Amino acid sequence: MDGRFVKDGDAAGLTARGDLGVEEAGAIRCLACGHRCLLPEGGRGRCGMRGNRDGELRVPFGYVSGAQCDPVEKKPFYHVRPGALAFSYGTLGCNFRCGYCQNWEISQAPHGRGEAWARVARVEPGELVAAARNHGAELVVSTYNEPLVAGEWNEAVFRRAREAGFLTGYVSNGYATQEALARLLPLVDLFKVDLKTFDEGGYRRLGGSLAPVLETIRGLHRAGVWVEVVTLIVPGFNDAEEGLAPLAEFVASVSPDIPWHVTAFHRDYRMGTARDAAPEDLLRAARLGARAGLRFVYAGNLPGRTGGWEDTRCPGCGMTLVRRRGFHVEADLLERRPHGVAACPGCGVEVPGRW
Repeated sequence: MDGRFVKDGDAAGLTARGDLGVEEAGAIRCLACGHRCLLPEGGRGRCGMRGNRDGELRVPFGYVSGAQCDPVEKKPFYHVRPGALAFSYGTLGCNFRCGYCQNWEISQAPHGRGEAWARVARVEPGELVAAARNHGAELVVSTYNEPLVAGEWNEAVFRRAREAGFLTGYVSNGYATQEALARLLPLVDLFKVDLKTFDEGGYRRLGGSLAPVLETIRGLHRAGVWVEVVTLIVPGFNDAEEGLAPLAEFVASVSPDIPWHVTAFHRDYRMGTARDAAPEDLLRAARLGARAGLRFVYAGNLPGRTGGWEDTRCPGCGMTLVRRRGFHVEADLLERRPHGVAACPGCGVEVPGRW
């Protein structure tokens, strides 16, 4: 894989012709995400990476901004093959502008702000799949920046990954269109959705809106994709009970079996005024989730500081089935059954997931 540096808007060369778009009024309507940007000749979408060049939709393709093996718990997927490795890769760009983004160097690199840069490497789908196999991974996951920005590229990678027997997944903000999801559904097994707040005004501050994210969660669950939801708890932004309680109730209304992760904000990028989230912030949110009827609630990324909320417990008898500390699985007592099913060895209750 050859490498090059990309700064600000210097990402346009890393593209191919895309087909997640339609011609409209002499321009191209991009269908990759909920913004549905109308791209005139020479224009680029809000992601900074998809654009109209010579009347063609040009999209990110054939490169990565980073690729490595991570524990599956880091994504986080807690109901997917505990302790497995996920071969993770990213591209550039994002359709949101979160002031607390912790991967801003790559997510904001195409936006010409003079502060973000990234090194990228050209690569073929088969090379990524071979690397995943060589590292002993069981999953191939598009992550680090927003995967929806590079839908066509991820499709190409996931086809090869599926052929080679890997599970495939997105780590995404969920700001999708139904057209993009329809293309992706036959190729994706797992989808982590960031449900950042349950407040429309809060979403607009981040550069999006709430309704498309809620519909993504509903649609993925209806389609049988394994979904886990994450809410980063940002003090002063989304930590009030009047916002977290209905958020948890929404997730439970889709399915009480969807795992909900509440994770701790720390000051980064442009949001330096809020305090870091503390263990008590996560515990308060986790209890709201349990009260809403969610059967699997996790308080993550403060290892050893949130009691048993890192662990998977049986919803039937309460037995600890998977004990974790951070990204490390200390014990896995799940009883594996045929066809990827797992159950509690104590009472026999099946535990949903992709085991």
